[in-house]
Amino acid sequence: MKFVSKAIALSAFAALAACGGGGDDAAENIEASADNQADMLEMEAENLMDQADNATGAAEMTLENQADALENQADAVEDAGENQAEAVDDAE
Repeated sequence: MKFVSKAIALSAFAALAACGGGGDDAAENIEASADNQADMLEMEAENLMDQADNATGAAEMTLENQADALENQADAVEDAGENQAEAVDDAE
């Protein structure tokens, strides 16, 4: 659910940025925002992996799976940011 709300916020920001002119700056801001969100997700994933190192059995596997999901989500956020930045650049 957090991913969906972040994607919506990123899309809204992209639409606002595209309407506001300054396409290069807007595209850079969109991509930077996505990169920051992805970095935060990756940090959360690292924290989960640290917790997994201290766990055993099913708890360890669950934490590792959650960390993998966050890393995949981070990749998706970065890709979405790049695509939206490209769309803003192309709209100029």
